[in-house]
Amino acid sequence: MTRTFRFMRHGATELNLRGLRCGGDVDVELSDVGRAQAFDAAEQIRAMKPGIKLIVASGLMRARDTARILSTALGGLPIVIEPLLNERHLGDWNSRPIAETEALLARNAAPPGGETEEAIVARVASALEKLRPQLGREALVVGSRGVGRVLNALLGGAGRLNLEPGEIVQFAPASDANTRLCSAQ
Repeated sequence: MTRTFRFMRHGATELNLRGLRCGGDVDVELSDVGRAQAFDAAEQIRAMKPGIKLIVASGLMRARDTARILSTALGGLPIVIEPLLNERHLGDWNSRPIAETEALLARNAAPPGGETEEAIVARVASALEKLRPQLGREALVVGSRGVGRVLNALLGGAGRLNLEPGEIVQFAPASDANTRLCSAQ
């Protein structure tokens, strides 16, 4: 069984701020707002004193940069990069307004040239199994909204989790105790 751990959606990118899709097949950096969200989240984490000892980040630049900011602000925590935690590939839906594709994604439609819902669920489940030993070390996982949504479903959370940039949730597997901890908006 995976132990309780925290997940943070990376800070905002320019595409996020413009309300546009940004899948795992688009590797963009944090915006200035996103960097500020990461610093704010680090301060909120420090105030909560959760005892985080490790940061696990997806391989995408926006998650790696968020992890680096958090690590530095929290005293140089080690970072593990796990590409299996990259956001869902959205193919032709990248750079399209979120409002145009939200209902399609909610119905598990596959984006043209992108990744199916089944594929991202299988990939994130593989990452979860691979990372099981690290997650037991009081880890903070940094990734994208879709990965947080899939983790929530895999770990028994209710509803369709929709995290904002810089928001943190605590996952308590096999319970309904998945709880939002803070938002760095």
